[in-house]
Amino acid sequence: MIFLTLEHILTHISFSVVSIVIIIHFLTLLVNEFVELYDSSEKGMLTTFFCLTGLLITRWIYSGHLPISDLYESLIFLSWIFSIIHMVPYFKKHKNYLSTITAPSTFFTQGFATWGLLTDMHQSKILVPALQSQWLIMHVSMMVSGYAALLCGSLLSAALLVITFRKVIRIVGKNNNLLNDSFPVDEIQYMMEKKSILKNTFFPSSRNYYRFQLIQQLDHWGFRILSIGFLFLTIGILSGAVWANEAWGSYWNWDPKETWAFITWTIFAIYFHTRTNKIHTRTNKNLEGLNSAIVASIGFLIIWICYFGVNLLGIGLHSYGSFTLISN
Repeated sequence: MIFLTLEHILTHISFSVVSIVIIIHFLTLLVNEFVELYDSSEKGMLTTFFCLTGLLITRWIYSGHLPISDLYESLIFLSWIFSIIHMVPYFKKHKNYLSTITAPSTFFTQGFATWGLLTDMHQSKILVPALQSQWLIMHVSMMVSGYAALLCGSLLSAALLVITFRKVIRIVGKNNNLLNDSFPVDEIQYMMEKKSILKNTFFPSSRNYYRFQLIQQLDHWGFRILSIGFLFLTIGILSGAVWANEAWGSYWNWDPKETWAFITWTIFAIYFHTRTNKIHTRTNKNLEGLNSAIVASIGFLIIWICYFGVNLLGIGLHSYGSFTLISN
């Protein structure tokens, strides 16, 4: 009873704190006078991290296994990984471009986990025989960590696309000649970079220059986070194959979850291929981040299909933890 009460308290504290962090982020974005609240939001995310850590440890103690056996527990674990990703730039004293991605991700993930649809899963249950294996920690923790990192990296890539194409639209809108002629995307990208460099030379405070720097930072952080996520996903798939061979006598069964995990892995393999396998001319180098960002944005949707698909349908060998929608 004590553990359940403690878990309940930690859940509400972490969700309340991350809600306040979201409000602070909106205030700092809308009103420049509230910029000094930024450090408070970082401390709030640190508090959320410790609360989620305590929640997972508490649930681990009274359940007797790592709390990643069903959808509710994996969502809490996913929120915890988001908070870890958020903390990395903060402790390294870098400007935290991830805060606008990780804080809302933590909020919505934990909000869905505590939603009424998953009420039946809030109580810990005994593991089914197939999950009573030493591979549970290795496989599931790597997969969920990979999902979290890939989701963050994909959102950074999507932000890069939004900023880039808004810039293209503004250039096309301001120059009527562009409306009459047909320019490939790479030429427009080159013109944007040239325009940014010229403005940086004569106007150091140019908004376009800082926007160009932001695009470079988003591309840099997105690549680093996606690299970590892809590594975790690869380890998770390989450990899952070994576990499947022990449990079912086959390394691969083309189960729906396995199929979508393979599709997810393939999408992000294409991302790294489009980014690294380039002829380093000026034009291709400008398109390097743009093309890979499009692939990563597609991967964002694929991850959610892989993560929720089996749980929503309740089919296949990986249907543990699926839930039934509550009907009136």
